[in-house]
Amino acid sequence: MRNLTLKQFKTVQAIVSHGKIVSAAKVLGLSPPAVTIQLRQVEEEFQLALFDRTSDGMRPTAAGLAFVEAAQAIEERLRLLDDEMDAIKGVRTGSLRLGVVSTAKYFAPRLMAGFMKEHPDIDMRLAIGNRAETIDSLKNHDIDIALMGRPPKEVSVRASVFGDHPLVIIAPPEHPLASARDISKERIAEEHFIIREPGSGTRISLEIFLSDVPGRIDDLGVEMGSNETIKQAVMAGLGIAFISAHTIAAETEAGRLVILDVVGMPIRRQWFSVMRTDHVISPAMATFNDFLMRKGATYLPLFGKLYPHAEANEAAPRQQAMATGKRLE
Repeated sequence: MRNLTLKQFKTVQAIVSHGKIVSAAKVLGLSPPAVTIQLRQVEEEFQLALFDRTSDGMRPTAAGLAFVEAAQAIEERLRLLDDEMDAIKGVRTGSLRLGVVSTAKYFAPRLMAGFMKEHPDIDMRLAIGNRAETIDSLKNHDIDIALMGRPPKEVSVRASVFGDHPLVIIAPPEHPLASARDISKERIAEEHFIIREPGSGTRISLEIFLSDVPGRIDDLGVEMGSNETIKQAVMAGLGIAFISAHTIAAETEAGRLVILDVVGMPIRRQWFSVMRTDHVISPAMATFNDFLMRKGATYLPLFGKLYPHAEANEAAPRQQAMATGKRLE
């Protein structure tokens, strides 16, 4: 493997990304024969085919996928080396690729703005996706840090809590249960739910919450692919929804949605900062994670109506705990 070059790693990455020798050559600024020669050299080095040549294009073999994984790790390490050299020179710069699940998009821009105000020379990029997409981005080394409600099991990660993540049930203000207090789990289970796709954090939490109601999780309700669509559906009277309280600040303040007072709600989860264990922590990553631990919770939306049955002096400590990211016993 000592004969491998960075150019060959980039060549194989380009073929995987674009599926054809001709397309990869165009992106790399090389001729197709030059790309073919580099690929052949790598395959001869390993005595393995990195691609299956099909009528639809080049499909990576197991060896090809392993090679690309190594290429991504090398690319990531070189980027980190650049940041480390700047740190050694005393230059407070660097880059950070932040990925967040779609629920976090309601506070991530303000969080980024607060961080960049303190560290204007760190270049940040934001990628928003559902849980599966964000985990894939971690797997593929496309992001440095992910913000999500539950650390993934599919990839080995470091996970740090930076704030409370309450989950609530919402309804339109004219719903019959809007003014009810201490609604039982059995009663709320009779309602028609609008839910996220399988595998989403809120969907899993709802399934756990209703798991002891016989037969209820077999037909949870109508699936919709985004929090925005779910909120619009609830406001239109199509049903109720189990959703992150951090996604509904504007609608509850405007009176377009209400939080139902269900026994056992809100369900308290947490927000995590997640990094791969095999990802060397760059100065920019360490600086951002420190910022999250110190100030991240202050950028999470707060809700004075999460406990409508409680007296104001009883709710205040809970709200303070949410602001500081502390767990309530």
